[in-house]
Amino acid sequence: MVTPVSRRRSALQILLLSVGFVVLVAISVASVLLVNKARKDNAWVVHTVEVEGQIASLLVEIRRAESATRAYLLTSAPQHLAEYQSAATGIPPALDHLAKITTDNPTQVANSQRLKIAIDRRLSELARDIDRAKNNDVADSIADLRSTSSTDAVAAIARIGTDMRTEENRLFTMRTATADQTQVLASSVTIAGSCMVLALAGFSIVLLRRSSRARDEAEARLRDSYVNLEATVDERTADLREANEEIQRFAYIVSHDLRSPLVNIMGFTSELEELRGDIFKRIATLNRATSLAPAMPDDATDTAEPELEGSDKQLSDDFNESLGFIKSSIAKMDRLITAILNLTREGRREFKAERIDVQELIDGIVKTVAHQAAESSTTIEIGSLPDLISDRLALEQIFSNLIDNALKYLRDGVPGEISINGRTKLGFAIFDISDNGRGIDPKDHQRIFDLFRRAGTQDKPGQGIGLAHVRALVRRLGGTMSVASELHNGSTFTITLPINWTGRNRDKAS
Repeated sequence: MVTPVSRRRSALQILLLSVGFVVLVAISVASVLLVNKARKDNAWVVHTVEVEGQIASLLVEIRRAESATRAYLLTSAPQHLAEYQSAATGIPPALDHLAKITTDNPTQVANSQRLKIAIDRRLSELARDIDRAKNNDVADSIADLRSTSSTDAVAAIARIGTDMRTEENRLFTMRTATADQTQVLASSVTIAGSCMVLALAGFSIVLLRRSSRARDEAEARLRDSYVNLEATVDERTADLREANEEIQRFAYIVSHDLRSPLVNIMGFTSELEELRGDIFKRIATLNRATSLAPAMPDDATDTAEPELEGSDKQLSDDFNESLGFIKSSIAKMDRLITAILNLTREGRREFKAERIDVQELIDGIVKTVAHQAAESSTTIEIGSLPDLISDRLALEQIFSNLIDNALKYLRDGVPGEISINGRTKLGFAIFDISDNGRGIDPKDHQRIFDLFRRAGTQDKPGQGIGLAHVRALVRRLGGTMSVASELHNGSTFTITLPINWTGRNRDKAS
């Protein structure tokens, strides 16, 4: 039996498991989200560093182009010209890459466009100086270089580069702070979740230890109960057997003692019936003497029915009716006493387990009631029936009683149909005895199994013992019995019996 404390403990454990599962799921989801956010924040920081590096690389290339131009104007060395050409060729792709990686920031997009204009102008100036140097106009080139060293293009490139680096430094600071906050939040969530899981684990351990102690105490009590269990069972079994035997002795004694006065009543009733002829013959003789009627002929026998008239005839009829009622009641009482004696004898009989061909047993029973079936136009169908190890006489009484009842309670004017089928399930044999007879009202399904209780119209002979006896036999064989029926729709009695009855199921306790 589950106690309220056990139910509360189980509910609390289920709640803790649910809370722990929810916490783990929440921590997992939050961790995944925060890790993804931290990855994105770090990607933005890396992006900012990449932009700053690209700006620095672009400015270095411009400085390299300017230095190579000056060196070529001063020395006219081919290697300086090649250096200039390499730098000038690499500047446009670097500028395009810078514009591409700054598309996420409108400010940097505008700065990239202005920087491109300034760089194009500066590259045009450097290209003009190179062309003059190639045409041996070195003096003019040097003079032009000196005059353009501080041109608007150079100033614009410097100013725009500074603005772009300043913007990226601002973004770097902001994005680094955001990434740091995300990492701190992720760490906090992980630590808080871990603490909650540890707390739940600790609480679960406490509950587990309590449950373990309660289980140990219950097992100890169970062991203590087992110590005297066998003796207690034996004692209760002995008490039940003694009580059952006492009931059987009581029933036997009562039925035996009832038979003695019943025999006396039967004897005196017979004497009254014999005296009746003499009494009413004398009355008839007196009436004739009084009325001067002719006397009875000499050849009249002593048993001849006297001729009575008027009130005397009515008195004779009442006397006969009373004797009939007495004799009918005596016969009914005698049948009841006989039935009780048979039940007590059956209860004392020891059952013997043997292998039984149930198909053959049912065939034999059906042959004994063949004439009854023929008179009522009843067909009896026998299906495939499993064999049993059980008590033969008990099975004969069970099936005989059920088949007799099926034949007895058929509907008037309807050909009877009785079917007997069997099947096996989980070590048990299940038998269904079905008919298309009167049926039984559902409210009387339990009543019909009680002693001396009958259901429906009482127009058939019987004492109300048959089904009670059948159920008692089924129980002694370790089985169960049930009925499914409705009025005017027939009945189905279902018998469930062990296939291999050992004789220990219920017989020992009966």
